[in-house]
Amino acid sequence: MSDEWIKVATVDELPPGERIVVDVDYEWVAIFNVGGTLYAINDTCSHDEASLAEGDLDGHEIACPLHGARFDIRSGDVLSSPAVVGVDTYEVKIEGDDIYIRLP
Repeated sequence: MSDEWIKVATVDELPPGERIVVDVDYEWVAIFNVGGTLYAINDTCSHDEASLAEGDLDGHEIACPLHGARFDIRSGDVLSSPAVVGVDTYEVKIEGDDIYIRLP
């Protein structure tokens, strides 16, 4: 991982139960707030170019809105087909009111 942390939002922009998508170095990243814990994943489904942030979130599982592939937002692991490859996850931290992520 890079040592560079990139500010992507503030905590006011991402209350519990919400999600945002940010462009970081030409990569779309979805950030989810689940019960006060933040998770960041690559926003593009590994099966077919859909935005995962537009899918249904159930606990820690996000469903692709296009074909229903499911991913664990904590690990990026595939939970159901048609996807067979997981998505990248990124470290997240909060400093003061700012949210940062670190890309590989």
